[in-house]
Amino acid sequence: MSILKKPLVTEKVSALNEAGKYGFIVDQDANKVEIKKAVEDMYGVTVENVNTMRYQGKLKSRYTKSRVIAGRTNGFKKAIVTVAEGDVIDFYSGI
Repeated sequence: MSILKKPLVTEKVSALNEAGKYGFIVDQDANKVEIKKAVEDMYGVTVENVNTMRYQGKLKSRYTKSRVIAGRTNGFKKAIVTVAEGDVIDFYSGI
């Protein structure tokens, strides 16, 4: 089980990258200490701060011939990681 699922590459998080903050989708059960250790091991940076947010899945409904089907998308947990001054995470290095 991997703690870091994928990096967030959105316009809002990309604006934070200049301030040394990076976003990740993380495992629902991961705590801040585990997230900090995973980022430091994977990217070789020093993590100063971790902020986490939990999101509930959005309600979706679909109209079919027989009935209306209602459900939810999957919920997720997001982490905003602040790295030390001078450290940089490059998500595009492997491309």
